[in-house]
Amino acid sequence: MADLHPIGVFDSGYGGLTVLRSIVNKLPQYDYLYLGDNARAPYGSRSFATVHQYTLECVRYFYKQGCKLVVLACNTASAKALRTIQQNDLSSIDSSFRVLGVIRPTTERIGNMSKSKHVGILGTRGTVASQSYPIEIEKFSPDVTVVQHACPMWVPLIENYEYNGGGVDYFIKRDIEELLSEDPAIDTILLACTHYPILMEKIRKYTPGNIQVLSQGEIVANSLADYLHRHPEIERNCTKGGGRVFMTTDSTEDFDAHASVFYEQPVKSMQVHI
Repeated sequence: MADLHPIGVFDSGYGGLTVLRSIVNKLPQYDYLYLGDNARAPYGSRSFATVHQYTLECVRYFYKQGCKLVVLACNTASAKALRTIQQNDLSSIDSSFRVLGVIRPTTERIGNMSKSKHVGILGTRGTVASQSYPIEIEKFSPDVTVVQHACPMWVPLIENYEYNGGGVDYFIKRDIEELLSEDPAIDTILLACTHYPILMEKIRKYTPGNIQVLSQGEIVANSLADYLHRHPEIERNCTKGGGRVFMTTDSTEDFDAHASVFYEQPVKSMQVHI
């Protein structure tokens, strides 16, 4: 990939592929490199220091592969590592290198998407505990009330191919009811985990019709398109060959089977060592 400068998309596992799918749909002309650090997943229960270390190692790997721009399509990495990488680490790698996340694009816009100014956040325990969404939404929309709810069973059910099974209905229904019981004025629910769009059909089934359910993929894709438009010096460094490369730090067989579900196309990956 010496002559290519793909846009890097990173996640600790598979969920970031839902974001990549939206980005590719919006900006199909660019080359993309996806890396899932499956060998060290999940990141959610790990400390800030460990998530920073792992994420930085992967960011450095992207840079070695020719990436000039990387999107952390992982809520945990965005919450626990992005700021430190941007403020402390990028200058020692390359001053022209950029790393973006998924939390800021979402929190910048969600306040304008809610009419009642009451927003519900569904995420993993790690993302909810980080308080990243309430903190960031407060910066952009101080008039918005935010209620969070952790859904610890959703990711394991998805990764064990139970997203179409009857058992998942129980947990989705329970978690949505618990979220709405905390604040009946919620009119907008954000899926603050990139796995959750896989469950969108069932989530909508148990969400009242007057409540909109937002996934991050489309929001992040639109934000990236705007970023590239506003930063032509970065956009020029991203090659446009329509290439797609998938990498994982663990078993390619397992990755490809899961990835094809998240990406909604067959995926053929290669294993790398970070």
